[in-house]
Amino acid sequence: MVSVISKWASFVKLSHTVFALPFALASMAVAARPNRGWPGWDRFFWILVAMVGARTCAMAFNRIVDRRWDALNPRTAQRHLVTGEVSLPSAWLLCVISAGALVGASWQLNPVCFALSPVALFFVCFYSLTKRFTDFTHVWLGVALAIAPVGAWLAVTGKWEWFPANLDGGWMPAIQRGLVVPSVLAAAVVLWLVGFDIIYATQDYEFDRTHGLRSLVVRWGPKNALGVAFISHLFTWGLLALFGFLNGFRLAYWIGLALILGLLVAEHILARRRDMRWVNAAFFKLNAVISMVFLAVTLVEVVFPWFRLRWY
Repeated sequence: MVSVISKWASFVKLSHTVFALPFALASMAVAARPNRGWPGWDRFFWILVAMVGARTCAMAFNRIVDRRWDALNPRTAQRHLVTGEVSLPSAWLLCVISAGALVGASWQLNPVCFALSPVALFFVCFYSLTKRFTDFTHVWLGVALAIAPVGAWLAVTGKWEWFPANLDGGWMPAIQRGLVVPSVLAAAVVLWLVGFDIIYATQDYEFDRTHGLRSLVVRWGPKNALGVAFISHLFTWGLLALFGFLNGFRLAYWIGLALILGLLVAEHILARRRDMRWVNAAFFKLNAVISMVFLAVTLVEVVFPWFRLRWY
């Protein structure tokens, strides 16, 4: 049983859930701020089911449609569908079941989430096809991940509104209750993903170029693409700062942002070495820490308002 679970977890790269899930949980906590960041066990459970379902569906679909290229690329030649460790029918079954889990969980959450679940499925799956016709495949992947914080927000509020109709309390509280806040976070996730996916794509520069697969790395070359990735991460940090400002976060959050800035800089120092071992470290380990630090400081600000130290 442990072996089977390990195989399927590896097939869908379950460990990479650490990228999108912390941003979804942070958005959930901010949306449930009046209740100290807790939406209730029932809603929390269905948010997790929706997240895991969407991500598993996306990864299974990616492995299915990319299996031809995976077999040709030495870096990916040992993936499960290529070696036969996972059969194609079972991969399709997992993809369909996971899509059903997302739709079912959305139904349990509220009508808005249920109505938007097909849109979410389209974006998380369509990304896998984009490298065949556009250089901006990284942006598509960013949008797919950015659905997570917006979806978690809607799961809590159940309302699609940029500003609440009742503006009592001033413009800042009105912004905090509308979709502006999760949209800022979603934009940060898009640019964050664009940056580190470009770094990851440098591994396959020669393979993609010779096999007609497209990306910004192929279009502009690794050096110029890494420059774009660095600029994307600068804007990511700026949007995270705006997210903190809009929510009135204080010292704990800004300490976390300082640490995130240091991690982003370290990521690009490692990426420019063009050593594949360092690229993998920059891709997974540093970005996993970034997402977890962001979740931690956001929870401190929301769950423990008495601990929100002032810096003035």
